[in-house]
Amino acid sequence: MNAEFLLTSFLVVASPGTGVLYTVSIGLSRGARASLLAAIGCTLGILPHMAVAVLGLAALFRTSEFAFGLLKYLGAAYLLYMAWRTLRDRSALDPRQDDAARPPLQMIGSAVLLNLLNPKLPIFFLAFLPQFIARDDPSPMLRLLALGAVFMLMTLVTFAIYGVFASFMRTYVLARPQVTAWLRRSFAAGFCALGLKLVLSSSRA
Repeated sequence: MNAEFLLTSFLVVASPGTGVLYTVSIGLSRGARASLLAAIGCTLGILPHMAVAVLGLAALFRTSEFAFGLLKYLGAAYLLYMAWRTLRDRSALDPRQDDAARPPLQMIGSAVLLNLLNPKLPIFFLAFLPQFIARDDPSPMLRLLALGAVFMLMTLVTFAIYGVFASFMRTYVLARPQVTAWLRRSFAAGFCALGLKLVLSSSRA
C-alpha cells in the first residue's frame, strides 16, 4: 500500500471536520458505546461516494495524460482548500449535547446522512484514487475497491478512537479551545505540505 495514500487518507479522515466533531460530541455526551455507533454510521456514509467513484473512474484509465494531470491539480487544490477550511473552522465541541433519547439505529442513520452529504468525500475519491493506481494496472477497479476499503477501515478506526477518547476525557481536554486550535493548525500544515508536493510532482504514481 502506497505510503502517501495512507498519509493523505489519514489527514482527510482525522481532520476536525463534521464527522469527527459529531463522533466526539456523541462520545462526550453519551459515552463510548454511542460514539462507536456514530463511527459506524459515518463509515457507512462513505459507501455511496465510493461506489460512484469506482464506477466512474474505471473508464478513465485509458484516457490521455491531460485527464490525469487535471486530476492531480484538482487534488492539490482540494488539499489547499482543506487547509484553508480547517484554519477557518471555529466549530466548538459541545459536551452538553444530549442524545440520550435517541435509539441506536436513529443515531447510525444520522451519522450516515452526515457523511453522505459531506462534500469532501466525492472530491477525495474522484481526485485522489487514480493517482495511486498504475496506468498498466490489470485490474484498476479491484484496486480502487481495495483503496476505498482501506479508507473506510481507517475512517472507522480513527473515528472510534476519537469517540472513545472523548468519552473518557469528557470536557477536560477536548473542550478546551486551545487544544482544538492546535489540532486545526497541525492538520492545515499537513494539507498544505501534501498539496505543494502534489503540484511539484512530475508523475501520478
